[in-house]
Amino acid sequence: MATIKGAIVVDTERCKGCSLCVVACPLDILALTQKEVNKKGYPYASQIEEDKCNGCSSCAIVCPDGCITVYKTKL
Repeated sequence: MATIKGAIVVDTERCKGCSLCVVACPLDILALTQKEVNKKGYPYASQIEEDKCNGCSSCAIVCPDGCITVYKTKL
């Protein structure tokens, strides 16, 4: 059985920092930025654990603005 690795790309300028994706992630690999904000002044979501994403797409599903894209690769 192939192992699947995921990668998350966040459109930081569209993200409004609602943190729904952070709560939805079963692996706790997402967080809102602490010291950076986008052009609108919102902290945005970012992947804090690079190699732990399994590509489940829970974060992308709950994002109300469609800011998150999840890529999956088989290892």
